[in-house]
Amino acid sequence: MRRNGLTKYDAPLRIQFDWGYEAFKKSSRKKRGKRSVYHIMDSGMDHNTMQHREWQRGWNTAYFENQEKQNGFRTRG
Repeated sequence: MRRNGLTKYDAPLRIQFDWGYEAFKKSSRKKRGKRSVYHIMDSGMDHNTMQHREWQRGWNTAYFENQEKQNGFRTRG
């Protein structure tokens, strides 16, 4: 631990959120084959950490924004 009580893992969680958001947005543009779209599905972080949870929250936000664009606002499909 450092003097101020922070460790190297205590980065602002907004950074991990943005990484997850960008992981979905950037990879959704890459196409493999004629129909399939490849998405990055894993953060590469330990799944039992707050950083991974924030990455996943960012990824989910981008996913649902994409769904709303495709299906219309507040529609299920």
